[in-house]
Parts: sequence; C-alpha cells; structure tokens
Amino acid sequence: MNTFENKVVKSNKACHCCGLIHQMHTLRSNQRSLCTRCQSVMDIPRNHERSQGRTAAAAIAAVLLFPAAILLPILEVEQLGHHHQSSILGGIIELFRNGNYFVAVVILVFSILLPLAKILALIELSWLCTLQQRHRAWTYRLMEQIGKWSMMDVMLLALLVMLIKLSGLVQFHFGPAVVAFVLCVTMSMIAAICFDPHAIWESP
Repeated sequence: MNTFENKVVKSNKACHCCGLIHQMHTLRSNQRSLCTRCQSVMDIPRNHERSQGRTAAAAIAAVLLFPAAILLPILEVEQLGHHHQSSILGGIIELFRNGNYFVAVVILVFSILLPLAKILALIELSWLCTLQQRHRAWTYRLMEQIGKWSMMDVMLLALLVMLIKLSGLVQFHFGPAVVAFVLCVTMSMIAAICFDPHAIWESP
C-alpha cells in the first residue's frame, strides 16, 4: 500500500481481492492505495460533490420529464379509419373503467409509482439531503429494492415489441410522450449509475 508522511489513519479496510486488512489513509487527488499482498487497487480519491451533482442533475431532469411521459399521448393508432390516441395514465384509467383492475394496478405501481419513488429518492440522496445519515442509508437501501421492481424500461421494451407485431395489422404514429418517456428512462438510469453510496457516510 502506498504510504505518505504526516497522514492520519482513516480506517481499516479489507482488500476486496485477497481479504488482507490495511490501515487506510487520506489520499490526494493523484494517489491511490494498493494492497501489499496482491497489488489490487484498494482505494482511490472520490469526488463526492461531482458524483452527487451528476446524480442530482439527471434525477431532476427525469422528474421534470415524468409528467410529460405519462400524460401526453404516447401512441396514435389508426385502424379501418378509426383514430385513437392514448397516454400511459389514460390507458391505466381505461383499464380501470373496463374492469381490468389487476392489470391496471400492476402497470400503475410498477411503471409509474415505483419509478417515481426511485427518482425522488435519488434527488433526496444527492441534492436535498434533508435526512440524517442513518435515514439516508435506509433510503438508499429502499431505493435499491425499488429499483429491482421499477419497470419503466421494461414497459418501453414491451411497447416496442407490441408495435413490431402490430405493424402489419394497423397503422400507428408515435406521440410526443415517446421522446419524453425515453429521455426519462435514460436520465433515471444515468442518475442511478452516477450515484456514489459512499457519499452518504463520507459527506459532512
């Protein structure tokens, strides 16, 4: 492990490769710690403010795009001279009206409520920071669980598959919600990738 004079021990940390325990020190921007046994990289300086800024920017962009993604018409279908426009939320309401409660609830929860909760959790963790560290850690664990059931990207894939199968039967046109929907999914994925969970404990 690289060592430098006049450094204060930060903590003990096990190498993720061989398990050897090391005393970790605060590193400068151009330094990194290596395991003395296997030479694996143990620790590199992290710019938490930069990662949190990127996460916050992507999450805020996603939450701003979210209303347009679910409220604007996402698809216009033409069949035998009949035109029909529908938004995601409008389709869910239509399912409730037709008595398809189970399908409507599944789409509502997994394609709207859980993705929105995940985006809002990322905004809290990266920008608002109103919660204490212990509660923020709990929020992060909850967000990880929510992310496993968030299906906006799955819904987008299902929509594309449906359009391919119907292409020979009906004529369809994309609505303005498609662009917002794709961008919202992309921004939420970028926000989740950029977030550094170490910032929860190492930020002041």
